[in-house]
Amino acid sequence: MTASYLKVAFGDRIAVTVVESARIGAIGVGEATFSTIRHFFEYLGLEEHEWMPSCCATYKLGIRFQDWRKPGHHFYHPFERQRVVDGFGLTDWWLDNPRSDSFDRDCFLIGTLCDNDKSPRRLDGSLFMGTDGENTAYRTTLSEQDTQFPYAYHFDASLLADFLRDFAVRRGTRHVVDDVVDVLQDDRGWISQVRTRAHGSIGGDLFIDCTGFSGLLLGRAMGEPFESYQGSLLNDRAVALRVPTDRDRGHLPPYTTATAQDAGWIWSIPLFDRIGTGYVYAEDYCSPEDAERALRDFVGPEAEGLEASHIRMRIGRSRRSWVGNCVAIGLASGFVEPLESTGIFFIQHGIEQLVKHFPDANWEESLRDSYNRVINRCMDGVREFLVLHYYLAARVDTQYWRDSKSVQLPAALAERIEHWRSKLPDTGSVYPHYHGFEPYSYVCMFVGLGGIPARPSTVVRYLDATRAQREFDLLAQQASRLRHSLPTHREYLAQMY
Repeated sequence: MTASYLKVAFGDRIAVTVVESARIGAIGVGEATFSTIRHFFEYLGLEEHEWMPSCCATYKLGIRFQDWRKPGHHFYHPFERQRVVDGFGLTDWWLDNPRSDSFDRDCFLIGTLCDNDKSPRRLDGSLFMGTDGENTAYRTTLSEQDTQFPYAYHFDASLLADFLRDFAVRRGTRHVVDDVVDVLQDDRGWISQVRTRAHGSIGGDLFIDCTGFSGLLLGRAMGEPFESYQGSLLNDRAVALRVPTDRDRGHLPPYTTATAQDAGWIWSIPLFDRIGTGYVYAEDYCSPEDAERALRDFVGPEAEGLEASHIRMRIGRSRRSWVGNCVAIGLASGFVEPLESTGIFFIQHGIEQLVKHFPDANWEESLRDSYNRVINRCMDGVREFLVLHYYLAARVDTQYWRDSKSVQLPAALAERIEHWRSKLPDTGSVYPHYHGFEPYSYVCMFVGLGGIPARPSTVVRYLDATRAQREFDLLAQQASRLRHSLPTHREYLAQMY
């Protein structure tokens, strides 16, 4: 992703070399994204039909949270902003006078689409919500995000890496398949060269560490400290399976599912020809063997004979992601567990910010400082949002879930939660720095997870609800029309494949 983006941004004005290990493969677990990923593909000038079939990609309209409140209960966190009536989101009006027991279907369109396995696009390719949110400009970035685009993607991360490698090489990137055996530094401690096993030493001006959790350049060579989030997020391990499916038949959900378990949760990510699934758990509460057994039981007979991948996750971030002439992108920079699909978002955000802060020969220290502030704030904000999931989840049936309510909350989050007990999250009360999530996402978690009773704004009960009821009626009519008119997810993608 980094090499492709830099070559599109700078063309032949910079030389890019990728050193890819011959022995160490990518983790390749992060197969779900959220809707800002469209800016990455738009920036590269890639249309969906050019890359999706090569990566077994599908659409993602949101996340289904299963059993987080109690067994059998679910709700959706959709890629859809709330509608607002008289200054209050529909969820406020719904809490004052619920139309059903499903806020996500009453207050959003996407819940109905998910329930019925619908595509976000009609067979002619048009978006179900019209053109709102689509940008036909050749290059867009996160800073152009002024609307909530209604879907993201699921894809095979390894296949996407192969696709983007070829994309970058065609644009002049040098690709070296070799192992880095040493990192050479000058008198300042800056990296001057990396020494490879078979290709000798490779020099450069700027070194980008994409070595994952190992942090070969930033962590090992540069010695940058790592700041753990484990005090507030319990999960530190994952075990994953790749489950083949019949690509010509069957259920193809347009959403990721996160199903709560005794010591964590299981992701289910539907690709066009398989399901990516894995158990994210805390080793203090569950052994790797028990986690794998639970995952296989969850999958059923289809798991027989499949090889499981066990992953030890490093939860937290580097104190600084840019030190000297070394910038860490992705897992080498930081990671806040797979919930809400932020891993690839962090890569995209880091790349975009690197281009915005790209150095010249003067290596201005202020650029590095600004970059590090933006990256740290983003990751810290995502940490807050994810901590909120576990803290708000109503289930307390195991020690893991009971302990998730007594973790060390970031001080500002603790204050926010107290405020949200009497007023739903809004622009003025959520984490103030950019981290990819909007107030409506916090509202969905607060209402859906059920651990703290959600209350409408007090003033709503004194307002005339006529316009709000009309909006609920309109939304229900629109949802019904879409349920009958949109193709299924599989039906639409079959045209592309």
